[in-house]
Amino acid sequence: MKIRAAVLTSSPVAAPFATSRPLEIRELDLDPPGPKEVLVRIGAAGLCHSDLSVINGNRPRPVPMVLGHEAAGTVVQVGSAVRDLTPGNRVVMTFQPTCGACLPCAEGRPALCIPGAEANGKGALMGDAMRLHDGGRNVHHHCGVSAYADHAVVSRHSVVRVDADDIPFAELALFGCAVQTGVGAVLNTCRVQPGQSVAIVGLGGVGLAALLGAVAAGATEIVAIDLSDDKLALARDLGATRTYDAAEADLAGRIRSDTGGGVDHAIELAGAVPAFQLAYAITRRGGQTVTAGLAAPTAEFRIPAVNVVADERTVKGSYMGSCVPQRDIPRFIRMYRAGQLPVNRLLTHTLTLEQINEGFDLLDQGHAIRQVVLFD
Repeated sequence: MKIRAAVLTSSPVAAPFATSRPLEIRELDLDPPGPKEVLVRIGAAGLCHSDLSVINGNRPRPVPMVLGHEAAGTVVQVGSAVRDLTPGNRVVMTFQPTCGACLPCAEGRPALCIPGAEANGKGALMGDAMRLHDGGRNVHHHCGVSAYADHAVVSRHSVVRVDADDIPFAELALFGCAVQTGVGAVLNTCRVQPGQSVAIVGLGGVGLAALLGAVAAGATEIVAIDLSDDKLALARDLGATRTYDAAEADLAGRIRSDTGGGVDHAIELAGAVPAFQLAYAITRRGGQTVTAGLAAPTAEFRIPAVNVVADERTVKGSYMGSCVPQRDIPRFIRMYRAGQLPVNRLLTHTLTLEQINEGFDLLDQGHAIRQVVLFD
């Protein structure tokens, strides 16, 4: 079938993207789904720094490629081996396909699926399938999803069925990445307990989702740190008890003083080493520092080894919020319905596909929290 998609033809591409136009709106050919795949009509797709990092070259990926990994839509057709989905089902996309058989999958850690990560690195679907074509030339898939298009063929294991006809696609899409990654980092990776203290470094869509998770977890001290006054104001409105400008001199010392020696959990979500260093510096003795931000592959983080021992410190990574998508996406939607995760507060802009380059300028400049391209 013919589809309309935003295609990244080269990388890196420099901002401003409204001028350089890295994403070209093209008509592509989309193959029908294979036996273990589904065809989805995309309802909405979010703009995320993980997409931006492919455009600017921080995360090299093969091109041409249709970006977009945070999305929700409606099943149109299922492959011959798919038995648990039918046309008309609403689904949320998840950006790490899973095989169900490798060691991480067997351990209940599907975010670390080995064949899924290999497929994502190649820009293919599970099993190395390529379903997108431009004049006979293959076009690569992003994170097994490629949602900046009106339709996508994806692995069955890249979607989660949701009973959510009452939730607009613009909000539902956010559960695929921002909510999974941010809320999951708090609830799954950190396992924040009521009464504990949490710091969030970096208040983009994922960071503010983590803040919502900290509120839902019952944290009594929630520290929010960013360079944007507008984002700090929103953080206060969403439940932060202390906010700080990241550019402030001796910020780590001030936060340690204000919090009585540091926080129980500090979560870095800016994707930058200085933010990670700050998160580590404001974690108390015996506390936990978690990073869920994707820094450039060449970035390195150094810590004094003696502190890890003498302070019994924990430093952890969190990918996809350590989520089990089939379990956690429906769980987070239930929390949203119960008023515990006001995810709709994160949505700042809706775009057409033709406005996507301008949208990435807003993201790059820090002027947006979560934007979505609407198709329905």
